[in-house]
Amino acid sequence: MRIPNIIGWARRLVWLAIVAFALLVAFAWVKPGREDMPWTPLSLSEPIGMSTARKIAALGDDRDQCLALLATSGLEFTPSEPFGADQCRVENAVRAQSGQPLLPLAPASVAPSCPMATGLLIWQTQVVQPEAQEILGAKVRQIETFGSYSCRRMYGRSEGAWSEHATANALDVSGFLLADGRRISVLRDWFGGDEKALFLKRVRDGACELFSTTLSPDYNAAHADHLHLDLADRGAMGWRACR
Repeated sequence: MRIPNIIGWARRLVWLAIVAFALLVAFAWVKPGREDMPWTPLSLSEPIGMSTARKIAALGDDRDQCLALLATSGLEFTPSEPFGADQCRVENAVRAQSGQPLLPLAPASVAPSCPMATGLLIWQTQVVQPEAQEILGAKVRQIETFGSYSCRRMYGRSEGAWSEHATANALDVSGFLLADGRRISVLRDWFGGDEKALFLKRVRDGACELFSTTLSPDYNAAHADHLHLDLADRGAMGWRACR
């Protein structure tokens, strides 16, 4: 009677050893950092990881937590009073102070949701500025936009799903103004085949790691002149659309 029990325990130990070995290999390959771990709080300074996008999107459930986190960044901003109604009700919009370098959105009146502003802040500091310095040899002075809030359904249709713009949970980026005066335009430079086009594609790829949706001129004609970034709620799986 003891022999089957010994064999059973031996099998379990072998399987445990296999699982432990697989986990060690996975950890050695992935080399997880703080932002790869879904249970750690979102950090604005740690390198972007596998769980960063889901943590940013989760801030939509807690306005106070989001505002407190954004305040730790040093960003000078003003929480907006709630506005809109029904599907277009916005209660967590923020407006970055004009002229400050951490989130230089233009026009200065643009007011994305707090989670969106958090994602944009990380994108700007960890993707946009490093890529601008490496590829173009200059800092970005302004991120030019077509705005964040627009009470409408997707593609302006009369019916169907509401756009993330309806709750200021999106931003359309039309271009970048560099510190040396050069302007990078999505419409003019995306298919240019030079360093400006390379920069635009790099910042698009970086945005894909942070936002639920990132759409560029590669997607369709409706996005020929801008990068659409949003934090659509995609459930527990948190899948992302990147094109």
